[in-house]
Amino acid sequence: MARVLVTEEIAESGLQKLRSAGHDVDVRLGLSPADLIQAVAGAHALIIRSATKVDATTLEAARDLVVVGRAGIGLDNVDVARATELGVMVVNAPVSNILSAAEQTMALLLAQARNIPQAHAALKAGKWERSKWEGVELHGKTLGIVGLGKIGALVAQRALAFGMRLIAYDPYISDERARHMGVELVDLDRLLKESDFITIHLPKNKDTLNLLNAEAFKKTKPSVRVINVARGGLVNEADLAEAIREGHVQGAALDVFETEPLPANSPLRDPEIEDRVRLFPHFASAGRVTRLSTDPNKGMAGRCIQGLIDVLEGNYGGNAANMPYVVNKEAFR
Repeated sequence: MARVLVTEEIAESGLQKLRSAGHDVDVRLGLSPADLIQAVAGAHALIIRSATKVDATTLEAARDLVVVGRAGIGLDNVDVARATELGVMVVNAPVSNILSAAEQTMALLLAQARNIPQAHAALKAGKWERSKWEGVELHGKTLGIVGLGKIGALVAQRALAFGMRLIAYDPYISDERARHMGVELVDLDRLLKESDFITIHLPKNKDTLNLLNAEAFKKTKPSVRVINVARGGLVNEADLAEAIREGHVQGAALDVFETEPLPANSPLRDPEIEDRVRLFPHFASAGRVTRLSTDPNKGMAGRCIQGLIDVLEGNYGGNAANMPYVVNKEAFR
């Protein structure tokens, strides 16, 4: 039997699956970094979402740790390299919430085009500002998609139905595949220059960090609107705020941030730009799904937990982000 430390809210069905497999589930929410280091001592498995940071110090304190399970896609809050050096497997749920992320992108795209949140807030405040918040049609506008992977492709499919012109930057996608999706592949500079809307769908790494920065925003149309539901840090928040103030960018809608929860002193909270910035609490993956009467969190938890159980039982499934060693199953009998 393994002790499984859970530091964030996970669907109960997933936790029950662990218990049914004979493991001891220790749920401790809201741990500080110092508390996490203490709590992880003696744990064989750790389950997190996006808020818990599993850095080298935490991993080194977890001498019995066999596997870290990330209930979600991104792994930028886990030091995967150090985990691999220490022989700790890392598993995630790489396709669990792609539909929700794509639909959230479309929701923010429409909100930006039609100024929906601003008009709603004004009316709730007793104002009738019909002309002030007049929006634009998506039809005929150019959508620049940065990253044409699974989520980017779903966004392209939906945007095409709105009659948008689609261009994308993705050095790993072939021209032929893009054409099949109705997308024209271009370099990043051309995408910045031609797009009316830009949406970003990339993992966070050294090559993508601050990809949309001050220099990038200087190349855009002044009417461009930026959307990010991928990972915080892909868009430089200070540079984006300044670009909006200076008129290089018309507006933005963000669901992810460099620091979460978003700090009170974030440049994105500047009252000078508040009418042009829509901020959301990293809930692109939180929408309910009708199929199978479940929701994305159950899907994420289920995939992550199954991968975690596989590792604890010595079976290596497809959810492993690294494959450093062979698990000693005797430790968990």
